[in-house]
Amino acid sequence: MKELLRSTDPTVIAFATALLEGEDIDVFDMDVHMSILDGSLGILPRRLMVRDADLFIARAVLRDNGIPTGLE
Repeated sequence: MKELLRSTDPTVIAFATALLEGEDIDVFDMDVHMSILDGSLGILPRRLMVRDADLFIARAVLRDNGIPTGLE
């Protein structure tokens, strides 16, 4: 699995997940429950992971929809 996106904004994570699932790309949302540790302040980023084989197309989908990954 490769990290595709890291963000503290839950709306960006939700939008990216919906886009990728719409393209039949399996997405795993990591660090979802870390908000317990930061008191739901949103200071710890969540990560979206995809399979190695899907990384190229997943980056293209996000880029085409204006979501910068910042991990390229």
